[in-house]
Amino acid sequence: MKLLSQHQAHKAMDGDGVNIRRVADFNKLGFDPFLMIDEIKSDDKSDFIGGFPPHPHRGIETFTYILKGGFEHRDQLGNVKAIRAGDVQWMSTGSGVIHSEMPLADTDAGLHGFQIWLNMPAKDKMRPARYQDSGELVLPEAVASGVYFKALAGRWQFANQVLVSPLAQLAGRARIADVTLLENAKLTLNLGESSGESQFLGVYIYSGSLKQHLGFDSQYESYQAGQLLVLDSHELLQLDAEEQGAGLLLLSGQAINESVVHMGPFVMNTQAEIRQAVEDYQMGRFGQISD
Repeated sequence: MKLLSQHQAHKAMDGDGVNIRRVADFNKLGFDPFLMIDEIKSDDKSDFIGGFPPHPHRGIETFTYILKGGFEHRDQLGNVKAIRAGDVQWMSTGSGVIHSEMPLADTDAGLHGFQIWLNMPAKDKMRPARYQDSGELVLPEAVASGVYFKALAGRWQFANQVLVSPLAQLAGRARIADVTLLENAKLTLNLGESSGESQFLGVYIYSGSLKQHLGFDSQYESYQAGQLLVLDSHELLQLDAEEQGAGLLLLSGQAINESVVHMGPFVMNTQAEIRQAVEDYQMGRFGQISD
């Protein structure tokens, strides 16, 4: 693999006192079309029990994936859904969504999950909101040579198989996969990005570690949980786990290449659009969640 940059997740707090680790880029757009990765991982209820009470969004897509525990999602569109371990949820907020995400009552053994923000192109930012979750749908998986591959969003090729997630409409043609590498396992993927288009390819490590051989002697570079590696999508993707194995998210997408103005839950293209989003929310134009 060819490493372009690496980024460390930092401790942050959001919602009603929820402790998270966050990697974000709303300025340099080095992750385009992705904006942010939030990871919640704790066995201590006090770290997440407050959840995320009702709040608005405009101009982004949120992609939620749960490994352990779960949340109940509610929004003004009438969607009420428990998102549990193994589930994914996609919300294209468009012109406006108000939603809440509260820990499930039976989340006693801890919580581990992710919320990923994607930018939306200007032409779509004011379209009606869309919602989809995995629900009863099957997220395709495959296993080969100590590597477990799960297609969360988009179309992937792994171990001579084509894996297509039912969630396939993400902005920027984004794809997301969950990959587990056992002890010293290796993953090799040819993503076929030969079109010359600007593509993003990222690896977020959430458990264990990866290593990269430096090409001389037996020396190698080690990458740990909580790091996002930005890689060259035109190079063959080769990932080597260390002795403890590794769990990671693969992120791929087409850069949108548009200006971004960010304020809290709103991501638009101009300051005037941000001011309008704030006014629309304050005037109640986003609607409200029904009991």
